[in-house]
This record gives sequence, structure tokens and C-alpha cells, in this order.
Amino acid sequence: MITVFSIFTALLFCLLVFYLVYKGKLKEQYAILWIVLSLVIVFFSVFRSYLDVLADFFGVYYAPSLLFIFAFLILLLILIQMSVVVSNLKENIKKLTQEIALLKDEISKKEVKE
Repeated sequence: MITVFSIFTALLFCLLVFYLVYKGKLKEQYAILWIVLSLVIVFFSVFRSYLDVLADFFGVYYAPSLLFIFAFLILLLILIQMSVVVSNLKENIKKLTQEIALLKDEISKKEVKE
């Protein structure tokens, strides 16, 4: 029953991502990440034995806790990537604001001369 629920939830999440891309609310570069993560959830839901193999490889006693560790690490990577994007956008906004101020000053000087 939990397998069916996790597969259904992951597929529903995939559909949500596709819908957000279709509506233009989510860029394709970010959608790929979420779709891949959903497919990984479906994979480990269907093939639970691979999760046990990974847990043994990493020395984790309780295999589902390995999913939480991976989820935490993935969320940290996403947060770092989003911080880089926000920093770049902030710098672009600063440059654009400065350019607009210079253009307004130039226009006002031309209006005074006329």
C-alpha cells in the first residue's frame, strides 16, 4: 500500500511540475531537476531492494533514513543554487538601476538645453 501511495504521489508531483512549466511559472532548467527527483522516488518505490543495497554500501542501518539524508543533501544543493541565482539577479538589478539613473540624468540634461 505504501508503494502505491509513494508512486502515486511522485507521479502527481511530476504532473504538477509539467503543469507549472506549461503555465510558464517554472523554468525548464528547474523542472528537469524536480522531474528527475520524482523519477528517483518512483524507482526506489518500485525497487526497494536497491535502497537496501545503497544503505548497506553507505553503512546505514535503517534504509529509509538514507532517503532523508539524500533529501537533505539535495535540498542543500538546491538552496545553494538558488542563492547563486538570487545573487546574480540582485547584481543585475543594481546594474540596471544605475543605467536607468544615468539615462534619466542624460535625458534631463538634454531637456534643460532645449
